[in-house]
Amino acid sequence: MDVLVLYYSRHGHVAHMAEHVARGVELVPGCHARLRTVPDLGTPLDSIPASGPVYVSKADLRECGALALGSPTRFGNMAAPMKAFLDTTSDVWLSGELVDKPAAVFTASGSMHGGQETTLLSMMLPLIHHGMVIVGIPYTEAGLSHTDAGGTPYGASHVAGTNGDNALTAIEKDLCTALGRRLARIAMQLTVR
Repeated sequence: MDVLVLYYSRHGHVAHMAEHVARGVELVPGCHARLRTVPDLGTPLDSIPASGPVYVSKADLRECGALALGSPTRFGNMAAPMKAFLDTTSDVWLSGELVDKPAAVFTASGSMHGGQETTLLSMMLPLIHHGMVIVGIPYTEAGLSHTDAGGTPYGASHVAGTNGDNALTAIEKDLCTALGRRLARIAMQLTVR
């Protein structure tokens, strides 16, 4: 089963989170992470990025068994390039192709209390409209109770620092991996019904 790990990353923090979410996905037997990104505004989806994962296509959405969506925080909301892509998915919504598939979200902000939780919640809204099943991080993940950086029950998060110089902490990495693993595990359970 392919789990789409779709993200936008301006300075690399969300990209690093996506890599850890993907690692978690691949810990589940039978699951494969498909890393994709969205382009900056004004760049066509069918162009080829200079480096890193290719740009997402509607086929990636239709073919995925689950979706992990990541974006930096922009004033308590997802970044415009991610929102712009999601705004093009009306045809996928009309077809119902994402209904009953699990989805999870992750984000990074420049500061603690920089809008992480509202960003995670705002990213859930279009996924709920698509009929997806939202997956968070339960408090059985010890890192949620011990973090002094990122990490929420709504999804994985990272505090990048106002200069963007904070690397992911060990707990933030673990929570990203745990989110990917849980998403993939639930996707497998939902397909067995």
